[in-house]
Formats: sequence, structure tokens, C-alpha cells
Amino acid sequence: MRISTRNSAWAGILIGLITACATTQRLAPVTGHADIRDVMLKQPGSFYYVDTAAYPRHDTTLPIGMFDSGTGGLTVLDAVVRFDGHQNTDRSKGSDGIADFNREKFIYFGDQANMPYGEYAAENNLPLLTEHIFKDVQFLLGHHYYASPQDKTPRGDKQPVKAMVIACNTATAFGKKDIEAFMDRAGLPLKVIGVIDAGVRGALAHFGKTEDGTIAVMATPGTVSSNGYPHALAEQRTALGFSGRIACFPQPGYGLAGAIDGETAYIDPKAVAPRTAYRGPEFRHATAAIDSAILHRYGFDFSGQQMLFTGTPEHPQNLQINSIENYIAYNLLSLLEQLRQAKVRHPLKVIILGCTHYPFFTDVFKAKLAAFYDYQEQGRYIYRPYMAEEIRLVDPAVNTAQELHDYLLAERLFGDNHLDESAFFISVPNRDNPGVQCDAAGNFTWAYKYGRRAGELQEYIKCVPFSRETLPLETQQRLQRAIPHTYSIIERFMGRN
Repeated sequence: MRISTRNSAWAGILIGLITACATTQRLAPVTGHADIRDVMLKQPGSFYYVDTAAYPRHDTTLPIGMFDSGTGGLTVLDAVVRFDGHQNTDRSKGSDGIADFNREKFIYFGDQANMPYGEYAAENNLPLLTEHIFKDVQFLLGHHYYASPQDKTPRGDKQPVKAMVIACNTATAFGKKDIEAFMDRAGLPLKVIGVIDAGVRGALAHFGKTEDGTIAVMATPGTVSSNGYPHALAEQRTALGFSGRIACFPQPGYGLAGAIDGETAYIDPKAVAPRTAYRGPEFRHATAAIDSAILHRYGFDFSGQQMLFTGTPEHPQNLQINSIENYIAYNLLSLLEQLRQAKVRHPLKVIILGCTHYPFFTDVFKAKLAAFYDYQEQGRYIYRPYMAEEIRLVDPAVNTAQELHDYLLAERLFGDNHLDESAFFISVPNRDNPGVQCDAAGNFTWAYKYGRRAGELQEYIKCVPFSRETLPLETQQRLQRAIPHTYSIIERFMGRN
């Protein structure tokens, strides 16, 4: 196979994945207790070391890196690769029918084995979340990956990145400032773009400069507990010159991100009865209780196994949610109950979809909102007084694409690459580590996933390419339906593996 000089560095990974003939590297295991950031900078030869002195700077041939806690961040990548806000000839404003990033390539990483990130705050283990985030960063900066879950030796031919997008709201909230500080410490001039500021700017675009109003943020419990969105809203209102009073109502999306990514603690299509391993909303949940007094308002679909319960649908017991649509109904009604009980003066105008998994189901959100808007009891609208007739759903990804464009333009980093050179990776439990604890489905047990201590650095996971083996069929089908353009790029990548 002949490789052009321009693409020779990147083509190495493609050849490695196709022919398995690329070089492998033996790396010293990390032992003892250590901060992942110190290991990345100070322990040459360790698995997590990054040689920052040799890191390529201002190299337009490098890919753009993007990471998330799972596959939800692919909605951000999809918005980026389809973004057309500028003329490609001179980068001036205005669509020209050609995607702005059509001459770029990307490396995407989803830390599926450790998701959902939003639960680490609830489990009082933010240090472990921070460690996961920096392992994601290290993967994008470094060269190592495993060609398959069964491989015992990592390969060393992955390219580093020229910019980094945190396509995860929880990771942005808890990690962005720390990542920026790490880049300064490492002397790496890499731009780090998060989705929270982008989402806030997108929401404010629907308001006049002096307009009062109400914004809601639907995000993971971890993102909500960080107060990242209210803080960003306060900062952006001042920076952008908004003087109106805008109330912000965060709604933790209990179980929704996990259900969308098929996490069995929240959803199990094979289940026919309530499960002991279930962790989603239920009648007696400490923080995510289904309110039995207003059960009729949720509009749950009891057909099939979309709700698991004993008793009858009219008088259910041991009720558990078992469909994504019902999770959305639960969380939207919980948000509207917040507004109703607060008796908000200004109807809800904008909802920020503050988790990258949620835009997959924008149509479901819209349908449920319409149903709640029209919902009546005894001829009285229960939620309409607190809702605008048209509520805007803001996906932060579009504003993220604009920020990435502005950075590449300012730094003259636009390349002459090709989207089909993009690569996609996912984490899987490292079954070669004898300490790893998995359930019958091959996923980390809940106690193991959230109970580990930060600093006990081991290879708990393997970062492997997307493939028919590593990406569940249900996930492939969801991606094909929701983001067909990006999925076509993923399919071509998987076809080479």
C-alpha cells in the first residue's frame, strides 16, 4: 500500500487497524497511589505518560479531538461536521453549501465503560470522575490504544490532536478549568472547548437584551450539582450585555443518559418484571421519586415492558421505568412541577439540552412538551400558565461548532484533511486486569464503577476502535437513525476494522 507524504502519519493508524502490522509498545504499568496529571507529565515509560516536549505544535495535519462519557457526544460531532456558517474560500460569515469542517478529520472517544459521568457526584466520588476525565484527555493527547478488547499489548500509532472538544456537559462542568490549567502546566497551546458556555449563548440568543424570562436546563445530576449552567448564565449575561431578569431552573435528568446508552441499571429491554438492580426513578427513590399522587399526569406508556410493575397499570406497585420515552416524560413533568410550585411569572421559553445524549430524542421532547401544554384536569390547564406556546430546545453543539471554527481560523489551523480519515474509539472493561469486577453482561458492576478510589492508577479499561463487536447493534441502529451523516463516516471506519 502506498501512502502519500501528507497523510503518512495518520495513515499509520488505518494500516494498523486493517492489517495489524503496526508496531506495539511495552509500557510499564502504573503502580501505587498517584495523581494522573503527575504521571502524565513526570513518569516516562508509564502507560499514561505524555511527552509534552515532543508534542507537535501548530500542525494542521493533526485531527481535532473530542471526548464524552459515551456515545452521546456524537451529537456534538454531528453538529460540527455538518456546520455551514461560513464561506470556505475566505471564512467570512454566510453559508455556501459546503460544510466548514469538510477538510478536517476527528478522533472521537467515548468512555462507555465508566459512564454515566453524572452519577459520580451522587456517589460522592468526584476525585474518581476527575481521574476519568484526565484519562480521556491523555488518550487524545497520546498514541496508545488496543486494536481489540482481546489484545494484550497496546499499539502506539494513534495521532495526537490539535484542539480538544469536551463533548460532555458533566466533564465540562467538573473538568474544563482543570484541563486548561493542565495545558498551561504542560506548556501545550491546545484550545479546550466545552459545551456549557456554548449552550448558554445559544439560549440567550432567543431573548432580547432587556427581556425577562425563564430558562430550564435538563442535564445529568452531576452537571446540575456542579451549578455550571447557572454560573455560566450569570457570566454570559454580563459579558453579552443582557440586563433582563432571567430565571434558571435546572432539572436533573435522573437515569435518562444511562437509559439512552443502554446502561442496564436503568433500562433492560429483556426485563418483564421489576428488577433488583434497577436504579432509576421509582416510588420510594430518595432523590428521584415518582409521585404517586400525580401518577396520572406523567402520561407513562404502560404497553409492552416500557414500565415494569406488579399489580395493575391503574394501581401499580414496585413501579420502574423501562423506556427512554418514559424517562423523558418523568423528567419533563418533574421540571414543570418545579415551575408550577414556584409560580414562575415568566413562562418557560427555552430548555437547554444540557446532556449530549438528549438531542437524539428531540422529537420526543417536543411531543411530550406539547402533551403537557394541552393537559387539563376538570377543564383547567395545569402547566400551560408556566409554558410558552413554543418552547425552544437548545442543543449546545451548534455554538460549540462556531467556537471551534473561530479558534482554527484565528490560529491558522484549518487543515487539508478528509473526514473519512476520522477515527472512533470506545472504552471497554479490561478483562486482563484481575481486579476488574464485571456483571453478567460484561459491564462494570455499580459498586466497582463508582466505588474505586482515585489515585490507584491501573488500566481498568481498554480504549478500542468502534467495531461491530464493541458498539452494540442497538446503538448502531440509534446512531444510524439520529445522525445518518456522521454514522456513514463511522460505518466506513468500522468497515476498515
